[in-house]
Amino acid sequence: MRDEAVEILTLAQLSQGQDWRLSLCHDSPAHLLIWITRGQGLLQLDGQRRGLGTHNAVFIPAGSLFALELGRQGFGQVVKIPDATPLRLPQTPRHLRIRDVQAQTELTGLIEVAQREQQSRRPLFNDALEAHAALMSVWLRRQIMQDEHIQDKRSAGERLSARFCQMVAERYATGAPMATYAETLGVTPTHLSRAVKAATGKTAADILTERVVYAARDLLMTTQHSAQAIARHLGFGSAAYFTRYIQQHTGKPPSKLRPVQA
Repeated sequence: MRDEAVEILTLAQLSQGQDWRLSLCHDSPAHLLIWITRGQGLLQLDGQRRGLGTHNAVFIPAGSLFALELGRQGFGQVVKIPDATPLRLPQTPRHLRIRDVQAQTELTGLIEVAQREQQSRRPLFNDALEAHAALMSVWLRRQIMQDEHIQDKRSAGERLSARFCQMVAERYATGAPMATYAETLGVTPTHLSRAVKAATGKTAADILTERVVYAARDLLMTTQHSAQAIARHLGFGSAAYFTRYIQQHTGKPPSKLRPVQA
C-alpha cells in the first residue's frame, strides 16, 4: 500500500503486534480515524487522558501526540489518511462517544465497504478508497456538529498541557531540556509538570521520554542506522548516553531492540 494512499487497518495491524507502538506517546505522519468496536481502555489525546470504550470514534490529525491502551479483548479499526489529502477533515483532535445506533451502523458499514475494496485490488481501488474516506469525513464532521459533541471549555492547565504535547511532537528530537519547554510556554518547569500530570496522569518529563523512546525503538526496528547515528538524530550528546538511556527505559540495550535476523 502506497504511503500516499488511504489504508484500512486493525489496531493490531497498526501496532504491528508491538504494544509500545500504541501505548507510548507518539504522533503519526498520517491522519488517523480510529473506530473502537469492542473493549475499554485509556486514550491520551490533545494533552488530556480520557476513558475509551466501545463505539468511540477518535480522530487524530497528522502530527498530534497521542497514546492508546486497549485491553487484550479490545478491537478497533483504523482509517489511515495521508497528510497531503485534499479531503476536508477536522483541524483538531476529537474523541466522540457515539450513542446513536444509526450513526454507529453507518460508520461500521463505511469501513467494511472500504475494507472490501482494499482487499479486492480492482483497478482504481485507491480512488475508490479515497471516495469512501471522503464519506467517512462527512460522517465525522456531521457527528462533531451534534450538540452532544460540543467540547467543554478547557481550564488553563488543560490548555497548557495541550500546548506542551504539541511542542513535544514538534521538538522531541532537539534534545532540549524540560526547562526550555517551560520557558517557551512562559511557566516554570514545576508548574508545567503539575499541569500536565493533572491532565494526563503523566509528568511532562514522562511524555517527552516516551516520545523519544518511541522514535528510538522505531528507528532501531525499521532502519539499519547505527546507534550513534540514531543518538545524534534524537539530540543525544553521545552514543554511550543514548545506550544508557534506552537501557534504563526499556530494560534492553539498543542492540537487543533490533529485529531478529532469520
